[in-house]
Amino acid sequence: MPYTPLFLGIDLGTSGCRAVVIDGGGAVMGGARVDLPAPLGEGPRREQDPGLWWRAVGEVIGELGEQLPLAQIAALAVDGTSGSVLLCDEGGAPLGPALMYHDSRARDEAARIAAVAPPRSGAHGATSGLAKLLHLQTHYAPRSARVLNQAEWIAGRLLGRFDSGDENNCLKLGYDVIERRWPDWLDDLDVPRAWLPQVMPPGSVIGTLSADSARAFGLGQHCRVTAGTTDSIAAFLATGASAVGEAVTSLGSTLVLKVLADRPVFSPVHGVYSHRLGDRWLAGGASNSGGAVLLQHFSREQLAAMTPALRPDAPTGLDYYPLPAPGERFPICDPALAPRLTPRPADPLLFFQGMLEGMAAIEAAGYTLLAELGAPYPGSVRSTGGGARNPAWSRIRERALGVGIITPAHSEAAYGAARLAAGL
Repeated sequence: MPYTPLFLGIDLGTSGCRAVVIDGGGAVMGGARVDLPAPLGEGPRREQDPGLWWRAVGEVIGELGEQLPLAQIAALAVDGTSGSVLLCDEGGAPLGPALMYHDSRARDEAARIAAVAPPRSGAHGATSGLAKLLHLQTHYAPRSARVLNQAEWIAGRLLGRFDSGDENNCLKLGYDVIERRWPDWLDDLDVPRAWLPQVMPPGSVIGTLSADSARAFGLGQHCRVTAGTTDSIAAFLATGASAVGEAVTSLGSTLVLKVLADRPVFSPVHGVYSHRLGDRWLAGGASNSGGAVLLQHFSREQLAAMTPALRPDAPTGLDYYPLPAPGERFPICDPALAPRLTPRPADPLLFFQGMLEGMAAIEAAGYTLLAELGAPYPGSVRSTGGGARNPAWSRIRERALGVGIITPAHSEAAYGAARLAAGL
């Protein structure tokens, strides 16, 4: 094929590694996926061998090499799960397992952070990257190390150096995205400054591939490695949302809401914080409601069979707050909030529609809360995740939200990472 610059996005998710290659206009030229084993551990412990990530990256690039000329890839970006961190030495060798995004063992460390960190910091909580860093620092006690998020370590392997991070992934390590620096209060926690990466805006060029990486994968050594992002932000970027007031709701196991704002919005009591995207901000929150509660009551086959019979223009009047278990994060922050799923009608279709209406109400309340906190109320909402393929639910949501629902052409995080590499 004639030479055309191509751009590679690599997404490290919970269950697999995906890769997408696009041209400069955003057209998909190739793609690949390999599975990853589930993280190890029970209870609050969730660990993974970082070597699994690197092998998966090699496999997806190998699959792409059977589809297109890898030497034409001009730039790449990597996204990963937010808050998945590891310690490595100066040469990138892991000093222990990676603590994954949902590892919550660092509760004592989270209490130490809460005593010194300002409320707006993204480092609060036992699942934050900073809490995990303090835990690793205590248990592995190396004299020198680098702390990197999942995507940053993969980028480091490609570059051959391990000193760079991005603003989105570093938020949960305590990076101050407003001042754009590591804050002074980290010294109160005895965090070695030399361990922390140099933080760059997502999409900015870190360097070019190392000779070893170029040779191993068949990529050109001219290929630029750009600063990456988190998997959820990459999925947002994949939709093409780019203007203030454009929002994306992920309709997966949970409901995740994000809206572009012209100012940062922080409300720790509601689990709301903001990521920097250039001169704009991505504010959002996540509800525990979503597809997981539907699957507690119906099989996937039952849901698929009932969906065409939904009557979105005939509301049930059921006032549900569907949760899979007691506890909610957003828009109500109440760890003891009980699910509200009564009265239950005899007709399972009405029960199903009532739950969808309840989730639509939660989504509308979430965007209303974000607006009350200073973000714009959405002018439109793009939908991603499995629920985006339910047109009746979209109609129900349009009524609750008062704005149009858009199903984007792309929503995969790997596609968003490729857009980041291409500067789209």
